Amino acid sequence: MTFTVLLEFQAKDGAEDVPGILREVLSQTRAFAGNEGIEVLIDDADPSRFLVVEKWESVPARDAYVAWRATPDGANRLGAIMASAPSFRTFEDSVPI
Repeated sequence: MTFTVLLEFQAKDGAEDVPGILREVLSQTRAFAGNEGIEVLIDDADPSRFLVVEKWESVPARDAYVAWRATPDGANRLGAIMASAPSFRTFEDSVPI
């Protein structure tokens, strides 16, 4: 069963190359086995706030991705542009509309 992960974060004041870092990191995420898509939303009222919507084919696929990100090969620069720790929420996709 597929599920959705919402990652919300605020970029640091003065963070440089936020779009470039997002493209770099999220293209790796999109290429990871089991990822079905990514969308990035920017808050209209505060353009330093981002919501990343990740679609995954399964919980084990997302867990493998998280484990990979914890390795030297999976390390990335996203944390360098965040003002604080991100918020994660997960939702099971269960009712087709």
